[in-house]
Amino acid sequence: MVRSRNVCCHSAQNLLSSRLLSKNIKIKIYRNIILPVVLYGCEIGSLTLREERKLRVFENMVLRRIFGPRRDEVRGEWRRLHNEELNDLYSSPNNVRLIKSRRMRWAGHVARMGEERVLVGKPEGKRPLGRPRRRWVDNIRMDLQEVGCGYMYWIGLAQDRDRWWTLVSAVMNLRVP
Repeated sequence: MVRSRNVCCHSAQNLLSSRLLSKNIKIKIYRNIILPVVLYGCEIGSLTLREERKLRVFENMVLRRIFGPRRDEVRGEWRRLHNEELNDLYSSPNNVRLIKSRRMRWAGHVARMGEERVLVGKPEGKRPLGRPRRRWVDNIRMDLQEVGCGYMYWIGLAQDRDRWWTLVSAVMNLRVP
């Protein structure tokens, strides 16, 4: 995933830093060319905190290339945009929010299919030493805790499409630094 993301960004690098294109066109290039490569298969993967940080760093790098440096009014020097300024300029949800909402949407779909044994099945055999890895279901539970539905049975909650869709859109619209 990281390699394809970097290759896609590197191939569009000249377009994103060009002065001939407007910022709106650069944002459309980012949304339509780079973002699908970054988000490919995100519904089924388990996202660690380290990967979340790398996705935020990648998105900020691309947005800094799109919006360019700013001239400081006080000192008259050019400077890079801060993360808060990037969030204000780019009003869409960040990559992590998109991944979490897509994962929640997919989880609701799978839960409504009636194949619960896929979601709550236990593998046989000995568990390896150390802390257990974060599972996909654990990510869903953490996403629900962010919205405020912490200890509810999420598979039963997903059966009501309208309520589940409001949770998915709530996950999408959270502002996380």
